[in-house]
Amino acid sequence: TFSEKDCFSYLETSLPSPMFSRNDFSIWSILRKCIGMELSKITMPVIFNEPLSFLQRLTEYMEHTYLIHKASSLSSTTERMQCVAAFAVSAVASQWERTGKPFNPLLGETYELIRDDLGFRLLSEQVSHHPPISAFYAEGLNNDFVFHGSIYPKLKFWGKSVEAEPKGTMTLELLEHNEAYTWTNPTCCVHNIIVGKLWIEQYGNVEITNHKTGEKCVLSFKPCGLFGKELHKVEGYIQDKSKKKLCALYGKWTECLYSVDPATFEAYKKNDKKNTEEKKSTKQVGNTEESDEMPLPDSESVYVIPGSVLLWKITPRPPNSAQMYNFTSFAMALNELDKEMESVIPKTDCRLRPDIRAMENGEIDLASEEKKRLEEKQRTARKNRSKSEEDWKTRWFHQGPNPHTGTQDWLYSGNYWDRNYFNLPDIY
Repeated sequence: TFSEKDCFSYLETSLPSPMFSRNDFSIWSILRKCIGMELSKITMPVIFNEPLSFLQRLTEYMEHTYLIHKASSLSSTTERMQCVAAFAVSAVASQWERTGKPFNPLLGETYELIRDDLGFRLLSEQVSHHPPISAFYAEGLNNDFVFHGSIYPKLKFWGKSVEAEPKGTMTLELLEHNEAYTWTNPTCCVHNIIVGKLWIEQYGNVEITNHKTGEKCVLSFKPCGLFGKELHKVEGYIQDKSKKKLCALYGKWTECLYSVDPATFEAYKKNDKKNTEEKKSTKQVGNTEESDEMPLPDSESVYVIPGSVLLWKITPRPPNSAQMYNFTSFAMALNELDKEMESVIPKTDCRLRPDIRAMENGEIDLASEEKKRLEEKQRTARKNRSKSEEDWKTRWFHQGPNPHTGTQDWLYSGNYWDRNYFNLPDIY
């Protein structure tokens, strides 16, 4: 007999049931038919999933919301950009070792999260099924920020790896400064899909723009390279609108981010390159055949250049994380449901989704049956709509131009938190 408060603290550190072993399942038998194809149309066995919907996985962007509050409190635009860059990097940190696939949201599925302790509330909705698009809108409880966007996770299979390119723009508005920042997320790749230990890297350039000042932060998420020297590394610069470098940023998206003076950073890079080249010329070139094994990083941590300032450091995961889908403490609390919550959330909230709940409880066969049933129900509903030539109407978001970039986006329509829910679709 737990009280609700006990129940919350218990759930935050553990899930009801540990994960199943995936060793007896061959992902290859499913994927060999789909090389080079997009994966959104392929039904995967539930054993490869983690017990969260992609709408909940998206919510993990918010784990380090304190960086947004901190940005709001700073008077210098460069310092604000440093915090926004740290937030953008921290937002993808929970992907590390998260090799389970989140459940594809059903059309019309929603998710909400209110965290008084972190000072935000968030709402998301699955606004499109083909292509799968998830829209979200978060706001600070003290009206200090708004963070919104829509993501279409474009998945491609390349034989040994699956690449997810998260198409869509992130927009952060710092209301007290009347500033808007926009960026897109890096590409995420899961390696060793067929045999061996799955591992994850993120790569690509992330360009954060301050639309009020014209300042930009250009960050490069490095691919790991041949000897793994670059694994998980992120580095880049904040520059003013005439492209003058104001400060350098460096770190690893799995660990931390630092800022330092650009001249100091460049001197360090030059010296580091020289040392690497000396090492290389003495090293015999080994097996150059492309391997998909995870390279072992030279040293686990980031070398801190003297004069650097720490902007963000990752929160360690709970000790039982490896048995719990490598969830962070934040992720473990996302599917939590108590009686009080159940009485106010809409019936489309994915906490009420039976396949995810069954998987979280360790009932894998039930999860599999329910997943099939829900996907079938969704197909039937779509057929019925096309017969009656009825269009699907999104509930909480509408399409329109992003006010800062002008590109097509999904914008929050309002009224969700009035708690007046009627005519909601029956999707579960």
